[in-house]
Amino acid sequence: MTRDRLTTLLAPALLEQVPRDHTQPLRGFHRRRVVAAVALVIGSTLLGFALSVRPGASSFYAWTMGVAAAWVVGGVLSGPLHLGYIPFRGKLRRPIVTPVLIGVACGAIFIAGSLVVREIGPARDFIVNVLAHARRGSMTLVAVVTVANGIAEEIFFRGAVYAAIGRRHAVVISTLIYTAATVATGNPTLVFAAATLGLVLALQRRASGGILAPILTHVTWSLMMLFTLPLIFPG
Repeated sequence: MTRDRLTTLLAPALLEQVPRDHTQPLRGFHRRRVVAAVALVIGSTLLGFALSVRPGASSFYAWTMGVAAAWVVGGVLSGPLHLGYIPFRGKLRRPIVTPVLIGVACGAIFIAGSLVVREIGPARDFIVNVLAHARRGSMTLVAVVTVANGIAEEIFFRGAVYAAIGRRHAVVISTLIYTAATVATGNPTLVFAAATLGLVLALQRRASGGILAPILTHVTWSLMMLFTLPLIFPG
């Protein structure tokens, strides 16, 4: 793919902002901030408990679905959410194909990086610990909670949290908050993934004005990681 074609594909998805007016009344904006803050504390706490569960334990699925529920409820109660648009062939359309392709590209980059991380003992161990839930549990159920949490995180972090920040520096601040929430897992590799992927997702949110593009990218990336990393990091 030439540089010009790559720019044509990525600029509308990550850089150029579609016109929209999502301005809220001041009272609703303050309410969104309060709801988002409360949900952030609850969700982060549940996430820490979820990843501390013994691999293979059935309670893992209940905890992770509880995390997803916290994100969704917080996002929905915070205020209006929007799916967003991106320009395509002169028209504004719902972002579907491009976000999936961006998810595949992000997944490929992470897979390439994991080949390097595999040779670094401490970093490798952190990834193996996360993958233990997939190896010792039901892959089908793990895939379900992976998709559910990917969608839920976007509803909350690129939906409620992003909108609660305001117009200035929302990309950077929302990414930092997303990364900080992942610190509750105690896993540096997950924190790094949140910081890097979160930046891409926040750029998509700013460009499209909605959460559909980040959802599709996040879910695509998550499923790629779920099914490829166990092959790279054998138990």
